[in-house]
Amino acid sequence: MKIAVIALGKIGLPLAVQFASKGHEVVGVDVNRQVVDLINAGTEPFPGEAQLQEKLSELVPAGKLRATTDYADAVPEADVVVLVVPLFVDADANPDFGWMDAATAELGKHLTPGTLVSYETTLPVGTTRTRWKPALESASGLVEGQDFHLVFSPERVLTGRVFADLRKYPKLVGGLSEAGAAKAVEFYEAVLDFDERTDLARPNGVWDLGSAEASELSKLAETTYRDVNIGLANQFARYAATAGIDIYQVIEAANSQPYSHIHTPGIAVGGHCIPVYPRLYLWNDPEATVVRAARAANADMPSYTIGLLEGAFGDLTGARVVVLGAAYRGGVKETAFSGVFDAVKALEQRGAAALVHDPLYTDEELQKLGFEPYHLGEPVDAAVVQADHAEYRTLGPQQLPGVRVFIDGRRVSTPEAWDGVQYRVIGKA
Repeated sequence: MKIAVIALGKIGLPLAVQFASKGHEVVGVDVNRQVVDLINAGTEPFPGEAQLQEKLSELVPAGKLRATTDYADAVPEADVVVLVVPLFVDADANPDFGWMDAATAELGKHLTPGTLVSYETTLPVGTTRTRWKPALESASGLVEGQDFHLVFSPERVLTGRVFADLRKYPKLVGGLSEAGAAKAVEFYEAVLDFDERTDLARPNGVWDLGSAEASELSKLAETTYRDVNIGLANQFARYAATAGIDIYQVIEAANSQPYSHIHTPGIAVGGHCIPVYPRLYLWNDPEATVVRAARAANADMPSYTIGLLEGAFGDLTGARVVVLGAAYRGGVKETAFSGVFDAVKALEQRGAAALVHDPLYTDEELQKLGFEPYHLGEPVDAAVVQADHAEYRTLGPQQLPGVRVFIDGRRVSTPEAWDGVQYRVIGKA
């Protein structure tokens, strides 16, 4: 097959590599010339994705994968076009379709008969049918279901482990017609391999959910569930701290019963997915009070955590406080919706001098994010763990000279590691 992948980011590029590794001709499209040039040189444009460099080094010289900025080079006569352009949420929690609209318009201009188009970007329910179908038909002059087929198939992977996740989880598809869905099932079965999953009710593989809407909702449901679950865990943790209860013992005990799956409380919920997709669900279902309350509870956790610091330390005016971790989660060089931003803001509102440390970021990169960099070994009054980097699990007072209070926002350490220092963790008095 000839396959076009539109947007070669942290999901799109591994997808293109996966498709090419199965023997197909893949052309990737990206608006960033630097990204395109790096890929064509066989060099990964972003670090941290397992096996990506190895696969690029094999596939690009073999002519199986190349990149371009030109839709006219990639889309015409393609058997399949997979689009993974980012969708953003604005300050009012409304979806901003700007980049996707532009990409869809370009795709439509060059779409030729016989192509299967699959959107993998997470979307509000109904978007594939009511937005992308008319947009593609208008730009191309073709008729969906007759001249081309359109489906929605949500990406379900985490950056850093995309290739493993592609094997581990069922690939969900939903079409606007039975014929389109059948083509999508055939396509994904040809480009993906699946691990055996004895825990699933049906075999791991490509699952047709019957409609684009069901496929759209499936992704919103699985991510919104996580946000609501974490919100509940955070509520339990805040109460437990006032009652002298260790919430982690409680969660372990509750989860020993097979119908309880309480997640772990923490300083923040970050990343491209969990803080964003519940808002997309709320865009469809504004009366979802449970979802709205959980999102608000999680959004408040950085401020709450800095409040724990203030309670232990006292007046923070003039105190040097380091936030450990700019990334939204450990081991991933990404700050999308990271709790670092609200944590620094809460510190500054209390008069503290906020510093930021992250082993994945240079001083220059931290400064571009608006932070004052901190280096281990420099004097500091207090510290707050924001990201669970592996490097933070071995920290002690010797790396943070002068530290009086250590707030473990991710439970990466233990009180025993902080002799002579006030150690606090979310969910324990």
